[in-house]
Amino acid sequence: MSPPPNQPAAPDEVVADRHRRNVILACCSLSLFIVSLDATVVNVGLPAIQRDLHASVAGLQWTIDAYTLVIASLLLLSGSLGDRFGRRKLFQIGLVIFGIGSLACSLAPNLGSLIAFRMLQAVGGSMLNPNSLSIITSVFTEPKERARAIGVWGGIFGISAASGPIIGGLLIDTIGWRALFWINIPVVVVASYLAARTVPESRAAKPRRLDPPGQLITIALLSSLTFAIIEGPDHGWTSPLIAGLFAVAAVSMIALVTVERRRLEPLLEVRFFRSPPFSGAATIATLAFLILAGFLFLNTLYLQEVRGDSALMAGVSTLPATIVIAVVAPLSGRMVAARGSRVPLTGAGVLLAGGALVLAADRATSPYLLLAVGYLLLGLGFGLVNPPITNTAVAGMPQSQSGVAAAVASTSRQTGNVLGVALVGSLVTTRFHRLLAPRLAPFHLPAATHAALLHSGIGATGLHLPGGAGGALAAAVDSAFTVASHAGWYLAAGCGIAISLVAAVTTGPKARAAAARVMREA
Repeated sequence: MSPPPNQPAAPDEVVADRHRRNVILACCSLSLFIVSLDATVVNVGLPAIQRDLHASVAGLQWTIDAYTLVIASLLLLSGSLGDRFGRRKLFQIGLVIFGIGSLACSLAPNLGSLIAFRMLQAVGGSMLNPNSLSIITSVFTEPKERARAIGVWGGIFGISAASGPIIGGLLIDTIGWRALFWINIPVVVVASYLAARTVPESRAAKPRRLDPPGQLITIALLSSLTFAIIEGPDHGWTSPLIAGLFAVAAVSMIALVTVERRRLEPLLEVRFFRSPPFSGAATIATLAFLILAGFLFLNTLYLQEVRGDSALMAGVSTLPATIVIAVVAPLSGRMVAARGSRVPLTGAGVLLAGGALVLAADRATSPYLLLAVGYLLLGLGFGLVNPPITNTAVAGMPQSQSGVAAAVASTSRQTGNVLGVALVGSLVTTRFHRLLAPRLAPFHLPAATHAALLHSGIGATGLHLPGGAGGALAAAVDSAFTVASHAGWYLAAGCGIAISLVAAVTTGPKARAAAARVMREA
């Protein structure tokens, strides 16, 4: 029985309530753990998947982006459904679908089926992040307590980032890449049990209507843009197909803004973007996760294919970045709770840019110490940037819109993931083709072999040619890929600088005053 309104709760009740909320936080954090773990462990497994399923670089990009594309496309819908039908209900459904998709991925017989099952897995994943964050914001109502809880929730990403490469490397070297998906199953079971026992049902006081036009336009926008970027190197950037897809993406963007502004209850609350902190957080989230996704995709290929690391060694080599993310993210959450988001966000951009520029100075023969410095700076930057994004995006939003606000923040992250793999992969692939062609000329390769090398890229260095030419060919491919990868690091550095500039503009006193006006109007 609850105490009278003016009577404080008994100590035992306070302890029990605190324990219950901590269990809810643990349950929601577990869901984030498995969704984000899949990014790091699958990235480590890309070379093994490439060899086993005979995938091209574009195929590897789709292995990652099919997952993140579906999540990015459905997060806003999942947030709205949670607000309308119940956040716990959507959370539990998402866990089941994610578990089934993970099991199916582990049984995939070919690349096409793996990509399809990754999309099924992502349908479940899209229901987890926005609804778990909405559950946290509804349970932790005091601002500082909520900021700390979000910091813990966001810090779980750092733990998954730190453990993912090691777990993935161990599984690949001992069992195989299919085991990467098995590890999700016990986590899904535990999280489902905790959700059923402890998570209260919550929904918006005024349920939102569904928005099929907005959902369809969002899918058209992200799908056409991603396909154009990934397939551009193979089809040609000026080909009718790629040019047409870019045109579809541009028209979809204009249509999305136009349609959503006119709807009474839109999928995407365009007016929220008039709030400088909110729009800044969405922009920073996209840029930060673009850097992270590009780093994970590019670095694992470089370590295993150029430097010859095993999957486990590649995971160990990345620890300066991943461990720092795990350590710094909770500290950043406390910093935000105490002093706001401006300092961690602007500092993060500088650190991310610095780390990318260090990696751009790398050569295939450079000592590991150079890589470690770059990894350390990237880890510091990303550890600082993630918690402020979440808190800034959700803080000040009307409680009835918390699901949508959380979904926009998560969508921005996933959009960054999609663009990171697509842009970095295609940028490096295009430059790799240009650099590799003249390096192959002295080998007088058959046309089919020449085409296979350009198609498969860095994963096709295992050719054995007469007279010891195989080693020379591998060196030529490694050199071309290392130099081509610098284009990806320069892109990341530019994004880091943009993060600092956006943070400086959107987190000051004037920006906060503008945000308050927007929220009063909402």
